[in-house]
Amino acid sequence: MIGVTPLFRLWARRRLRRLSAMNPADVQQAELLRLVRTAQDTRFGRAHGFGRIRSVADFQAAVPVRDYDAFRDDIWGDAFPHLADIGWPGPVDRFALTSGTTRDVTKYIPVTAAMIRSNKRAALDTMVHHLAARPDSRAPGGRSFILGGSTDLKPLALGILAGDLSGIAAAAVPAWAQPLVWPPRALALEADWERKIELLARGSLDLDIRSISGTPSWLLLLFERLAGLRPDAGRDLTRIWPNLELLVHGGVRFDPYKPQFDSWLRGRPVDYREAYAASEGFIASSDRGFGEGLRLHLDTGLFYEFVPMEDLAAAQPVRHWAGTVETGVDYAILLSTCAGLWSWLLGDTVRFVACDPPRLLVTGRTGYTMSAFGEHLTGEEIDRAVSWAAAEAGLAVSDYAMGAVFPTAGQPLGGHRYVVEFAGGLPEAPALDRFAGALDRDLAAGNEDYAAHRAGGFGLRAPDILAVPPGFFAGWMKRRGKLGGQHKVPRIIGDSALFGGLLRAGADAAGGEGS
Repeated sequence: MIGVTPLFRLWARRRLRRLSAMNPADVQQAELLRLVRTAQDTRFGRAHGFGRIRSVADFQAAVPVRDYDAFRDDIWGDAFPHLADIGWPGPVDRFALTSGTTRDVTKYIPVTAAMIRSNKRAALDTMVHHLAARPDSRAPGGRSFILGGSTDLKPLALGILAGDLSGIAAAAVPAWAQPLVWPPRALALEADWERKIELLARGSLDLDIRSISGTPSWLLLLFERLAGLRPDAGRDLTRIWPNLELLVHGGVRFDPYKPQFDSWLRGRPVDYREAYAASEGFIASSDRGFGEGLRLHLDTGLFYEFVPMEDLAAAQPVRHWAGTVETGVDYAILLSTCAGLWSWLLGDTVRFVACDPPRLLVTGRTGYTMSAFGEHLTGEEIDRAVSWAAAEAGLAVSDYAMGAVFPTAGQPLGGHRYVVEFAGGLPEAPALDRFAGALDRDLAAGNEDYAAHRAGGFGLRAPDILAVPPGFFAGWMKRRGKLGGQHKVPRIIGDSALFGGLLRAGADAAGGEGS
């Protein structure tokens, strides 16, 4: 990141004043109209009458909601991957590869030069929020450790490359900023994740690391390797990087991981900041404390719409925006972007905790539910219950996945099986029993349908826990070709073949024993 100078601090203060003065509705409508004007002569803009759009209402009347498949088939069609002047003016020579957490399908997300600038502006705002909370912070003046995927991009067509978004971003770091970022481009190219972790850990031991960002589960793997290289540090990260002040996390819910991070930091006042950054755009970041919501980036080249979940399946769903959203409602989020996506169904669900400025919580995925037996559990409910159960049992969860186990001739009741990797090894049976019981109680307390199915043990059997040893999920992801900072362990697995394979691998790793 940019070194802290008086000029940068002055800019950050001015930027904070501008953010504080923003009217969310005015700023977002202006952002939409700028996007529309820029794209009005593209194929999409002509087909949807962008030249006549003067308001959010005009835009919503002209542009329907589309998901990835609809865009790929109806808008890009046979032109893919040659998308110049289709949704955004000029060439599209980079695609970020992403796979949803509910389906194992690779998607190609266009990344334009304007989108790279948008992401940089949002990242700077994340630092502005940090400096607002910690005015004396020296974090931006040292090295920023960015634990991302490989920067090795693969050719998709002549002059067009595809790969991890973090790789695209790393390639765009200007030469003057490269000495302030770790890893250097040569190491960032490493595609073998285990070798990469080793090289990054060794290389960072003597660096002045002041901020670090990444997905929680992969950060913990890095910390374990650092501890192995520096046993004298006693699993205290602040003895390895004494000037660490900022930790930016994202990609998954942080609650299950926070106790482990607190342990690694030994009470040092490191500032936790959550970033909500998808391949389609950098959407929000925390400007307050843990759990208080993420503030939308309103003026960075994205326009947001929000569809109430109960309306999502409608032919013409209600579409709210910054001027009409309400707190406490679960919405599916739509994006229109400076990379040529328009009313794009992202697949995430959010809930606002404040409207001015807009702050939200990411509550799950539109397909991220478990209702194999009519229990209607959401991803948010399951994540919360796992976190609470771990605390009740005195355990720390490193990763987990769950799925349905259906009735058989020998077991007439179906249920849920959780494959859980606990920090510190396989727990004793009493601790696992406490975990399973607390998980069951929290799910029943928070979801009436689940409670009704569990009542009397007639509709759904108690949760079944398969504890797996440390490193299990990293190995499983590696075998699936999903090892690395851009990939997340799927929490709810609806694919019976994928879940069956996970259960077999878990049983083998645990010696065939589960709770």
